[in-house]
Amino acid sequence: MRIPLDSKDLPDKWYNIVPDLEFPLPPPMTSSGYSLSERDLESLSPDSIIEQEFEKNKREILIPREVRECYSLWRPTPLFRAERLEKILATPARIFYKYEGGGFSVSHEANTAVAQAYYASSEGAKRVVTATGSGEWGVSLAVACNYFNIKCRVYMVRSSYEGKVYGRYLMEILGAEVLPSPSDKTLAGKKVLSQDSQSPGSLSIALSEAFEDAYSDDSAKFCWGSVMNHVLLHQTVVGLEARRQMQRANAHPDVLIAAIGGGSAFGGLVFPFYPDRSQGIKRLAVETTASPSLSKGQYTYDYADAGGLSLMLKMYTLGHGFVQPGIRAGGMRYHGISPIISLLYREKQIEAKTYMQREAFEAGIIFARTEGLVPSLECSYAVKAALDEALACKERKEHKNILFVLDANSNFDLDTYKDFVEGSIEDQPFLEEHVRVALERLPRAMAE
Repeated sequence: MRIPLDSKDLPDKWYNIVPDLEFPLPPPMTSSGYSLSERDLESLSPDSIIEQEFEKNKREILIPREVRECYSLWRPTPLFRAERLEKILATPARIFYKYEGGGFSVSHEANTAVAQAYYASSEGAKRVVTATGSGEWGVSLAVACNYFNIKCRVYMVRSSYEGKVYGRYLMEILGAEVLPSPSDKTLAGKKVLSQDSQSPGSLSIALSEAFEDAYSDDSAKFCWGSVMNHVLLHQTVVGLEARRQMQRANAHPDVLIAAIGGGSAFGGLVFPFYPDRSQGIKRLAVETTASPSLSKGQYTYDYADAGGLSLMLKMYTLGHGFVQPGIRAGGMRYHGISPIISLLYREKQIEAKTYMQREAFEAGIIFARTEGLVPSLECSYAVKAALDEALACKERKEHKNILFVLDANSNFDLDTYKDFVEGSIEDQPFLEEHVRVALERLPRAMAE
């Protein structure tokens, strides 16, 4: 069953959760350990982005006309009820998914890419720089930059650059310059390569390179793909639409689910439902066992990048120096989680669950065979959690409404699913000793 929205239902404002939080959000800090001011971000971000990052009072932020015009090319996105999947599982639960795979980059990340490219261009930047894991974020930003006539450079985690080549090819076709990270183009990259010439890279290393690049060029601005407050703000169009669609389906959600790497998809779906928190909604963040920042991380201030070139955020972290195993879901290979989501987890407002990549991909194939959409590798983790919740409802004979976010990036991920079906994908364990070493190298003045 498809539950659409009309074009008139496209949100005209983003939802800012910060004023509604029942506990104070720890402020970001400079890399030197001082409270971060808006001035400290001027060399990295457009003024409008900085204002959104620090906004504590306004619950609604107006979406610029130019951004809404781009959104209207693919939004509002449909909500589906997975009735065939329900039937196969023989569950009394109703399973819904918000389909974010129909846009120009087949990813929810387009929601913030358009906004950030618009603000950078409108404030005079000539190019933007970013880091990407699997490539979905890089593709989204490349397309957005074409809309606003601005250049794009992407530092792509080397394991994905070499293993998920379709994402790289698509970015290059769209006009972006794509560099494998660690690279020999920056001091940060050269340092990593001097220590390990075969380093698979990580998102935090790629971020260090992108930060260094942006700092060195006054005409460039850095674009965040996840973690930061303004990114999750832009993503709330997902949950705002989903909330209205669930109302039309007469199905108040009992369980909200999203895969989590840095937090953009989770925040985008879950935050607009936060005013309904008294209704007992279960909010489930799904991690990979190989990089479980919420489940196994430490709640403290840590750098956003491996080289310590950026700001410090109060978050659950595995340590900025932790290099995650080369799992295929590159978007989940980050050491930390959004400060807002970390705080919600700290205050027991949300839950976390972890899965190995093989069980996630198996769930993705089950979903594809029933619903006809191949989930992105990251979203396969959310699918697995949704299946487990539905089966638990079957066992308990509970009629719950389950809602999750789906990106269907089959163009990027078919090779991985092929490898999985052929038996060549292995699970990657949690490297507890590596994390222990990384946590020992946290910024000492800020560690708890």
